[in-house]
Order: sequence, then structure tokens, then C-alpha cells
Amino acid sequence: MKIKQLKYSFLFAFVLGAISVSAQTGTNALIRKGNDLYQKQQYTDAEAAYKKALEKDAKSAVGSYNLGNSFYKQKRYDDARTQYANSLKLGNQPNSMKSNADYNIGNTFMEGKKWEESIKSYKQALKLNPNDEDARYNLAYAQAMLKKQQQGGGGNDNKDKKDQNKDKKDNKDQNKDQNKDQNKDQQNKDQQNKDKDKDKKDQNKDQQNKDQQNKDQEKEQENQKPEPQPSKMTKQEAERYLQAISQQEKKLQDKAKKVKGQQVPVEKDW
Repeated sequence: MKIKQLKYSFLFAFVLGAISVSAQTGTNALIRKGNDLYQKQQYTDAEAAYKKALEKDAKSAVGSYNLGNSFYKQKRYDDARTQYANSLKLGNQPNSMKSNADYNIGNTFMEGKKWEESIKSYKQALKLNPNDEDARYNLAYAQAMLKKQQQGGGGNDNKDKKDQNKDKKDNKDQNKDQNKDQNKDQQNKDQQNKDKDKDKKDQNKDQQNKDQQNKDQEKEQENQKPEPQPSKMTKQEAERYLQAISQQEKKLQDKAKKVKGQQVPVEKDW
């Protein structure tokens, strides 16, 4: 049979039971201030007001109970339980208030998944108020969770533990796959680097072959240069050729001397 999700019904009623006449004015005013802040969901400020009320009247069951409510809303369940238990020890409260305190104590135990303790508190609340349907429902829920725990199901604790183990295994498998992929990627990179090195070596080898080919061609061309042939010019033609060159050089020298004597112009000195 499927178990419903826990309601965690929380009682917001603020008990205004009888307060001693001597402390009535100051304590009541602070409790009313705390109640107003509580309704505005300003739980830490409400806590401060209730504490001040208890400073004026430490035996105020109403102040302890409402302080417990402010702690509960701040998820300070141990502190809340202490104040609820304290309110049960103070004054002659009506059974409705006592039942509410026991019910809320059961809720604080429920938050910690302390099923046996919460069952005792809900039973006590029902003794004082048999018509409390919220207490009856939470009692049934706590009993079902305790039975499941005793049968080895472990309730939500074991389920959470199994889920955590499953998450750890999934994370481990995921990390393993990631490492595997990373190793594969690294291997591919290493192979690519090897291929690049090989291509570079091949290119260097090709360049060396080309250089060698060029050297061989140059050597072959040098070997194929025509050998100097003996001059076919006669002795008389050679003398005339040399005489013409000598005259030409003399003309160039005379011209060079004339150019050398020219002055270089300078700018005016302003």
C-alpha cells in the first residue's frame, strides 16, 4: 500500500492562556509583538521578542511555546523541542495546548527520521486530543516508516544510501569513460604528431634530393662550358685594335679631367 507523503502540518495558533497579573502588561506586549513578527515571517525578530517576554516572566508557557514555533520555522528542531517540552512543565495549560506541544515535538523528531520518538509524541497528543486528525495521520506514517525500517527496507535512509552508491558508481563509470576518451584523444594527437614528423622528414629528404640534383646539374653545366678557342685575328689586326683602344682611353681621360675641375654649387647664406 502506497504511503502518502508526510504533511508536516504545523500549528500556527498562538495560545494566550492565563498569565500572572504582575507580569501581564510587559510579557503580553512582547508576546503580541512576537506574534505580529511571526505572521510577517520575520522569525528571528519574533524569536527575540519571545525571549524578552521570557526574561520578564520565565514561567510563561505561552512564551516558551511560541518561541518553539519560531525555532521550528528556522529549522532549529532541537531548540524547538526544548521549548515545547518546557511549555508542558509550566502552568496549568488546557489540554489543547498540551496536545499541540506534543504534536509539534513529534514533528521535530519526524524531521530527524526518529520514528519511535515521534510515534510516542503523536500518541500522547492523541490522548489529550483524540480528534486531532493531523496527529493521527502522522502517527500512521511514522509507524509505517518504522516497520519498513525494521523489515530491512531502512526507510528513506537506506534508499538514500543506495541512491548515493548508485551515483558514486555512475560517477566512477563516467570518469572511467572520460579517462578512456582522453587517453584515446592523446593517442590520436601523438599519432598526428608522428605523422607530422614523418612528413617533415620526407620533405627534408625531398629538399636534400633537389639540392643534390641542382648541384649535379651545375657540375654538369660547368663540364659542358666551351673550351677557349685560339684567336683567328692576325697580328696586324690585333695591333690596330689595341691602338684604337688606346686612343679611346686617352679621350676618356681628357674628358674626365675637365669634369673633375668643376666647382660644386652651395646654397646662399641667408
